[in-house]
Amino acid sequence: MKPQAILSVRDLRIRYGKRIVVDGIGFDMNPGEVLLILGHNGAGKTTLLNGLFGLVPADGAVSFAGHPTAGRTPAENVASGMAFVPQGHGIFRRLTVADNLALGAYSLRDRSTLPERLARVRDLFPILSDRQSQLAGTLSGGQQQMLAIGIALMHAPRLLILDEPSIGLAPNLVQTVMNGVTRINRETGTSIVLVEQNIEASLPVASRVIVMKTGRMIYEGPPQRLHDKSYLMQLF
Repeated sequence: MKPQAILSVRDLRIRYGKRIVVDGIGFDMNPGEVLLILGHNGAGKTTLLNGLFGLVPADGAVSFAGHPTAGRTPAENVASGMAFVPQGHGIFRRLTVADNLALGAYSLRDRSTLPERLARVRDLFPILSDRQSQLAGTLSGGQQQMLAIGIALMHAPRLLILDEPSIGLAPNLVQTVMNGVTRINRETGTSIVLVEQNIEASLPVASRVIVMKTGRMIYEGPPQRLHDKSYLMQLF
């Protein structure tokens, strides 16, 4: 029996004024998948994520774990088990690393789970343990990205949405972040929606891939097909 989709999207359309930015996107995402979304700048990837998380109005239908998200605020989506790490890291720059992670757990009802969640984040990104007293704004770009993901993980989300976590990072840090994404998925079973432009680094992480172009979905399928560079060039 096929498992219930963790995320189900039907005929999603998002407009900025009269311009349609996301045009009729639809897919089902299975629990435990890493769904990679690729596309050029302006393809509508970030707008799609914003629509899924309730940051912008959208037409169509979105369900998370079998429940429609229409009318929910981002805070309500977080409470239901979603987490979103936007571009630009989403950290509190004037607070320490430790304080950032503590704020990530603000909604925890059972505070006894806090040490376990902190240990998980520090195991994934050991540099955060070394820098726990450092102001977040003084971290390197890669360390800020790790911290932003760590803040999201303090919620123990069922669905983690990441918007271009590798952007602006040195190649070695890109790999560190992608390794972290893989571990989060494999060790916790967290479903992940990952938007990226770094195709080479992100394809090995993916269970399934969607390619967008001018707001539309032009490919949905396994990542292996996109290792064929000639086919990939046709899409892009």
